[in-house]
Amino acid sequence: MIKVITYGTFDLLHQGHINILKRAKALGDYLCVGVTTENFDVSRGKINVRQSLMERIEAVKATGIADEVFPEEYVGQKIDDIKRNNISIFAIGSDWKGKFDYLNEYCQVIYLPRTEGVSSTQLRSNKPVVIGTVGSDPSMTKLIKTAAAVDGVEMGKVFLDEEYFGNRKSFTTVYDSYDKMLDKVDAIYVATRPEKRYDFIKRAIEKGKHVISNSPMALSAEKYDELTATAHRNKTVLFDSIKTAYMLAFSRMILLVKGGLIGDVKSIDVTCTSLENYDWLVKTKYFSSFTDWGAIALLPIFKLLGLGYKKVSFSSLGDDNLDDIFTKVNMEYDGAIATISTGLGVKSEGDLRISGTKGYIYVPAPWWKSEYFEARFEDASNNKPYYYKSDNEGLSMELVHFARCIRSGDGNFYVESEISRAVADVMELYNEKK
Repeated sequence: MIKVITYGTFDLLHQGHINILKRAKALGDYLCVGVTTENFDVSRGKINVRQSLMERIEAVKATGIADEVFPEEYVGQKIDDIKRNNISIFAIGSDWKGKFDYLNEYCQVIYLPRTEGVSSTQLRSNKPVVIGTVGSDPSMTKLIKTAAAVDGVEMGKVFLDEEYFGNRKSFTTVYDSYDKMLDKVDAIYVATRPEKRYDFIKRAIEKGKHVISNSPMALSAEKYDELTATAHRNKTVLFDSIKTAYMLAFSRMILLVKGGLIGDVKSIDVTCTSLENYDWLVKTKYFSSFTDWGAIALLPIFKLLGLGYKKVSFSSLGDDNLDDIFTKVNMEYDGAIATISTGLGVKSEGDLRISGTKGYIYVPAPWWKSEYFEARFEDASNNKPYYYKSDNEGLSMELVHFARCIRSGDGNFYVESEISRAVADVMELYNEKK
């Protein structure tokens, strides 16, 4: 059997892609296709994809041309794939001519003619989504800098709702009025402190603007429902920014656990603490450690155990500067339990442990940014590490997906609306307890 392999991003699959796949398949009996992750774009300094990795993989599968489709995730994988799959021919578009001659050591390399007049770049060349930013979070500068490398979005317009302690160099325009900025943008990124988000989101969607917001978007389920209803009436996208959800390692870990890697999940222990920006938080009277960290901490719990918890309890510590510098949360499910520790001005090991009936998952600190996790078992010889490189702590893929949802009208499948609502509901329970 003659096995052929080819690679590509396959973003916005078009006739040129299909022609390449057909030509590659015609060279042999069995075609393997590697779909390149967005991380390769990051290494080149630009994210040009408009679709997620899974969307692109499914699009290639749907052609029916490939016999096997898989992600290309790391430098040097081509050689590993060729050896592992006993490949006879490596085929790639002629625009890469000469770039892969080094693979002749392992198999025959053939450069295929490309279809003239059609490319993903041309299909992506529509007007970028202009996103304004409102808030005071110092991370706004990093967000705007990251956006410069994401195709299809434009950021830099800012309204500072209170004193800003971050670096302003990445801002192109600072407005003295929120409404003035709304008139100049297609969408808004809300990065205010939690108790202010609802009002800024509501004003934006009432003016027909799409919204991406730090989580929680509201501090009660009722207010969240009001925002979603308003967004629906105004045909705007309401998008939850829990950045960890867009990390490749996190999404792969969730899939592996749901697939039974460690058996039935019985316990999840999550810790999120930080000393960073504590002085700024004190000056701005930031709400609490739990409203700052809670959405991130709840994400793996809701993804794996669901939203049907039976009981939740809170224990908090305050100091002279913040109402809540440390909070401990206990959640009870039928057949499972979860614990959360959040801290601002209090430091602990920010790891994640997921315990199952066959083994457990360990994600080292800071787990919410981690590109690495381990599956561990009673027999240590079965332990396995997993590495998945991500871009800018999930920021780039978050912006790519937000822009895609605006253009397609689809919902956010990284952070489902049901999870956003459940986060708001837990926040309300927490504030009632306080």
